[in-house]
Amino acid sequence: MKKTFKLEHPKIKVPRVVDSIKHDIRKFLKKERQKVLPEGTSHWGFDCKLGQSEEVAEEVHLSVLTKGIDALVADNIMTIYVEIMPRAVVSDAGNESFEEEG
Repeated sequence: MKKTFKLEHPKIKVPRVVDSIKHDIRKFLKKERQKVLPEGTSHWGFDCKLGQSEEVAEEVHLSVLTKGIDALVADNIMTIYVEIMPRAVVSDAGNESFEEEG
């Protein structure tokens, strides 16, 4: 998902537009997490970027994405760029074999 959101709307107030952006992000994440994982992977990970535009977007962790949107809105930035790229993650945890000592 690579998308630029404009917060200015003639009829809808900014807080409602922000709620709509967050809803779109949650909906995208839910859809991506339901996809079948490639063999040998344990879960979906997401590489995220957030900023005023694509050129100045910085990498952020998924858990701080919505807080980052709120911070941009608090700075009166009226254009928000969000990029979320899903990737399958290989996890070694739980795949270790334990040997019994005897």
